[in-house]
Amino acid sequence: MEIVTNKVLFVLGPPIIKISYPSTFKMDTNNAASSPQSLNNFRILYLITQMVGVTIIILVSSWVGVHLGGVAWTSQPRVQFNWHPLLMSIGMIFLYGNSILVYRGFRYARKKPLKITHAVIHGLAFVFTVVALVAAFDSHNLAQPPIPNMYTLHSWIGMAAVVIFGLQYVFGFVSYLFPGLREPLRATYMPVHIFFGILGFVLAIAASCLGLLEKAIFSIDKYSSLPAQGVLVNMIGMLMIVYGGLVVFLVTETNYKRKPLPEDVMLLTHSASSQ
Repeated sequence: MEIVTNKVLFVLGPPIIKISYPSTFKMDTNNAASSPQSLNNFRILYLITQMVGVTIIILVSSWVGVHLGGVAWTSQPRVQFNWHPLLMSIGMIFLYGNSILVYRGFRYARKKPLKITHAVIHGLAFVFTVVALVAAFDSHNLAQPPIPNMYTLHSWIGMAAVVIFGLQYVFGFVSYLFPGLREPLRATYMPVHIFFGILGFVLAIAASCLGLLEKAIFSIDKYSSLPAQGVLVNMIGMLMIVYGGLVVFLVTETNYKRKPLPEDVMLLTHSASSQ
């Protein structure tokens, strides 16, 4: 096989068949695949990231179950509120982070199934987030006396993260799953999609840490003496920061970027020719 500028010549004997790629797609022949060492490093860090994420869910579940009285959708506002930290940890932290990493974690899968998986994980995270918000607002409104909503820095940053997350889901679906949008427009929007996706995730981590601090100050007796519950809450916050840092690093490190598969090339060529 001979590569000449942007054309690939397959010599099958006479005649010669020429296949031209669209001008919007460029093959990187000098960096066709990540080095084995960088991929090994990625696998190790990816595994550590998943372990940290699962540990967060386990610790939050233990905190809610042992120290906060469990969860129930009842008229008891304090117990109903406990759904909020649990579901937010699952949705806006663990699932959101995994949705961001899906293209790099499953780098040998075809592009279209990855897009669908990315959208499905985002959708699940959105469902968990909505239920968590309802639990928080209900617990405030049903309390005697009612607790004001949206007055803390935690709530402001958290709502900003949710709004960015929701807009990302809508615009991402229209741009990459809805048929008919031209490839140049998708390519133009991609850096914006990546930036706001990471921004929303970072804001979610910040809001979670502020929420943990807020809950600890309001509900832990003698928090300054660092009782067992205080240590647990602090550990959850530190692990969230570690998890967030690992996700951002894995998704921004260029050596870990997913390389286009031959199937992606053919899909892109077919899409360009049909337009």
